[in-house]
Amino acid sequence: MRLRAVLFDMDGTLLDTAPDFIAICQAMLAERGLPAVPDKLIRDEVSGGAKAMVAATFAMSPDAEGFEALRLEFLERYQRDCAVHSKLFDGMAELLADIEKANLIWGVVTNKPVRFAQPIMDQLGLSQRSALLICPDHVTRSKPDPEPLTLACKMLDLDPASVLFVGDDLRDIESGRDAGTKTAAVRYGYIHPNDNPDHWGADVVVDHPLELRKVLDNALCSC
Repeated sequence: MRLRAVLFDMDGTLLDTAPDFIAICQAMLAERGLPAVPDKLIRDEVSGGAKAMVAATFAMSPDAEGFEALRLEFLERYQRDCAVHSKLFDGMAELLADIEKANLIWGVVTNKPVRFAQPIMDQLGLSQRSALLICPDHVTRSKPDPEPLTLACKMLDLDPASVLFVGDDLRDIESGRDAGTKTAAVRYGYIHPNDNPDHWGADVVVDHPLELRKVLDNALCSC
């Protein structure tokens, strides 16, 4: 079936949001008189959310006394500064332009709550270009459940088989596959060192956003 739409996960796929997470974690350390940690330590935990990043930053167990206060402080800071350093990944601006030029629909399906996701989309001027933004607030079950992708396809009135979902986590690929979409895994995202996108069962795996151009060309030529 001919491709009609491309849907993206947000963090680590469409956008490099790690710089904002890193800045917040390092600021929290500095304000407590603690030494900075390697940025990569934080970046490697982005896919695990606030809990994983705070745990890595402070070398604390989530069960430790005082951890929850740190996690809530992290989220409060992120609410205020969630779109300071975040940007499209290299090559993504060109890819989006190509998608739009081909008269394809594109949108975002993320596990990031809408209170963070929407301001980032607005700040980067993507809200008016994206056909939709699906967050956990809009569904009862988040990825890896297929519900977010199923909802997106329903809102777009598209057969899932005509949709490509692109993500940087196994949850993305499982969600897309179970919803009936085509799937693409990206190696450039926030992949944990112990994980391997080649083992996720995606239809295609790419190293750079512009590699998806060939995927789109092939899909548009098929029927």
